[in-house]
Amino acid sequence: MAEVAIRGVQKYFGETHVIKGVEVAIADGEFCVLVGPSGCGKSTLLRMIAGLEEISGGTIEIGGRVVNDVAPKERDIAMVFQNYALYPHMKVYDNMAFSLKLAKAQASEIDRRVQDAARILGLTPLLDRYPRQLSGGQRQRVAMGRAIVRKPQVFLFDEPLSNLDAKLRVQMRTEIKELHQRLRTTSVYVTHDQIEAMTMADKIVVMHDGIVEQMGTPLELYDRPANTFVAGFIGSPAMNMLKGQVGGDGVSIQLDGSSMIPVSGLRASAGQSVIFGIRPEHLTLGSAGIPAEVVVVEPTGADTQIYARSAAGPLNAIFRERHTFKPGDQIVLAPDSASIHVFDAASGQRLPTA
Repeated sequence: MAEVAIRGVQKYFGETHVIKGVEVAIADGEFCVLVGPSGCGKSTLLRMIAGLEEISGGTIEIGGRVVNDVAPKERDIAMVFQNYALYPHMKVYDNMAFSLKLAKAQASEIDRRVQDAARILGLTPLLDRYPRQLSGGQRQRVAMGRAIVRKPQVFLFDEPLSNLDAKLRVQMRTEIKELHQRLRTTSVYVTHDQIEAMTMADKIVVMHDGIVEQMGTPLELYDRPANTFVAGFIGSPAMNMLKGQVGGDGVSIQLDGSSMIPVSGLRASAGQSVIFGIRPEHLTLGSAGIPAEVVVVEPTGADTQIYARSAAGPLNAIFRERHTFKPGDQIVLAPDSASIHVFDAASGQRLPTA
């Protein structure tokens, strides 16, 4: 196992600046998830860690060793790809054993490692099959098994679940997390799915346009997003964000065309333009709050989600209790005062609150 240190890393493709001075420290044994929208640079950063892309500036260290000019095969990493990258003419056993055979490991050591990995991943009955005879989830397990047998310092995962259906994705998510808890190998995982990031990570790095917007534990990013980008990206459904201005008293927000909402501990200038943020699960029905009209009702069984229209803008709310909402109903949505987020409208940066 090893630490991974990304220090001031830059990447240019011709004149295009795609990675802009990224700084990330990944502790020994940590599961770090790089998350962000398509084109944010997360996969490029992972490929630079792997040695598959050259670094235009800065350094990458694995286990205290700068690896900028080290060949991929000498970095002691193992990568699991989105498309599995299995050899179709080889059986499962041979796919998993291939890298060890290239390294000229003894036959007994190869067999022991393959059998151990197969047992961990539930692949023992499948060792004599070809990849074409496996389901998508089984192929992904083989790809992980091939990485495990190498006993690398670092695992790299490049959107490994994106080709799976929704139910299997949830199952594999759990299996990868359980595997990490067992092996405790430093892992860097790329995904555009913030649910994967929230449920799997020890540390999340949110990327956007080649920079790191925020990094921290899943709950740190959920509870205190640094800016409107992170606030809108982390959490499902996304945070509601409404335009407003700080009231004359400096401790309340006048929503555009709507209510005055008190905000405990707000430190901002009177009249300052702000974005008022509240997550759907932090809205309740009340007598004081944001007047709204129900537009769409989505019962899921476990909860009821509604889309509503207010003078300040669209709102999304989730209720654990059962309600019989109908489109056109007039309701008042009361924000939980302890769960309000306020951002400066010009910069998008979080403003201090209690």
